[in-house]
Amino acid sequence: MAGLRNKPSPEAPADLLGRVRSVLGGAGIQPGERLGVALSGGVDSVALLHLLHRLAGEFGYALSAIHIHHGLSPHADDWLAHCAVHCKKLAVPFSAHRVTVNREGKEGLEAAARRARFAVLDAYPAEWLALGHHLDDQAETVLFRLLRGTGVRGAAAMVPLERIPGLPARLRPLLGVRRGEIEAWASGESLTWVEDESNRDLRFARNAIRHRWLPAVSVDVPGAVPALARAADYFREADELLDELAALDAKACATAGAAGWDLARFLGLSPPRQRNFLRGALHRRGVLAPSSARLAESLRQLTSAGAGADLRLPLGELALGAYRGRMWLEPARFEEADLERVSFSSGDGARIGITVPWPEGRVEFLPVIGEGIAAGLLEERVCDLTCRWPGMVVRCQANRPRHSFKNLCQEAGIPDWWRDRLPVLRVGDEAAWVGGFGVAAQFACPTGEPGWLPIWHGAGWPQG
Repeated sequence: MAGLRNKPSPEAPADLLGRVRSVLGGAGIQPGERLGVALSGGVDSVALLHLLHRLAGEFGYALSAIHIHHGLSPHADDWLAHCAVHCKKLAVPFSAHRVTVNREGKEGLEAAARRARFAVLDAYPAEWLALGHHLDDQAETVLFRLLRGTGVRGAAAMVPLERIPGLPARLRPLLGVRRGEIEAWASGESLTWVEDESNRDLRFARNAIRHRWLPAVSVDVPGAVPALARAADYFREADELLDELAALDAKACATAGAAGWDLARFLGLSPPRQRNFLRGALHRRGVLAPSSARLAESLRQLTSAGAGADLRLPLGELALGAYRGRMWLEPARFEEADLERVSFSSGDGARIGITVPWPEGRVEFLPVIGEGIAAGLLEERVCDLTCRWPGMVVRCQANRPRHSFKNLCQEAGIPDWWRDRLPVLRVGDEAAWVGGFGVAAQFACPTGEPGWLPIWHGAGWPQG
């Protein structure tokens, strides 16, 4: 098998079992929880598999392994088979997934492979996902990101425990261990592993750092690798402090009784705090911040427009909206809104409610008494959930003139780009209900009578 290894290492074997035990104990893994190992076949993941297998009885977790077949190497099938052999010997459940990597993308082959790999790993059915990253990986990551001009968050690199809502928690039990120590332990245990020939290709920046730069630096600075790893800890601490500052600024800029933030107070912050504010807000929403250039240009436009800004500025997955003295974050791209026919009757729907899909969410009609839309005005009528239409008017109060939809939105402070997103229940030629406003006066349910209460779930505007 190409790249198969099992040879002595010059370094003395470390107490890897004790180190992994310590990380698992600190993570708080519970008996019966599922723990998957990302098994590439390299020495780090093979060693981690065997270490976790030895500790499974002590912690009571259900251990399994997953291998990602990228199809980039002519030896990829051999690596998969080698991983399967290890798992069979240990009686560890094993699964392999083949992925297609975009070789022509702008992000580069390494980044594309990582994206494809984690698309599978993030969907793995387990509470925990163990990764074999070690101290040398950490140092390489810090140096690689610094050379690309990363900020404090990027330079913080990897953490032993990473919790991501909705995904398996990522564990890196070997993050404090040198690569040589892992090889020494694996050799002492007579384990075999594979070597990926692409890891020697110096055209890739990470490989050049690993095989050329760090060894050269370590000649003059023997402690370079652990020093870079310590720097990651300091960067992480600084990042946590910046997150706290962003949260404090967000609280100080909060608007009373409404989502979003006060634009004038935000513009009163210094430019570095404005940038930190937005990066923190995006991070809390679980999305990446845009490039420094994009962020700077967005803040330039916002500052130029001032407190009266009427702007929508894309920031990657989210956009920054500013209107009538407020600002907020919202989806950068909206789904198309399709007309949905709604049937109101006294059948099952009257007991369990009616749910109608709407872009980025849904509209739910609940059966109620004495509120919402009068049920009798909807039965045997053509009812559509739709967007506004030309000439649409709404009567907000009985015995008062009707308002055009445009005037209604202007009075409520709804920006132009949101007006086509509001769901409207159209009954015949009339608007019975408008999301964000409520029920039209002529459709209001009298006290004590059956009604339907519309509730708009999802991306209602604005979200801070």
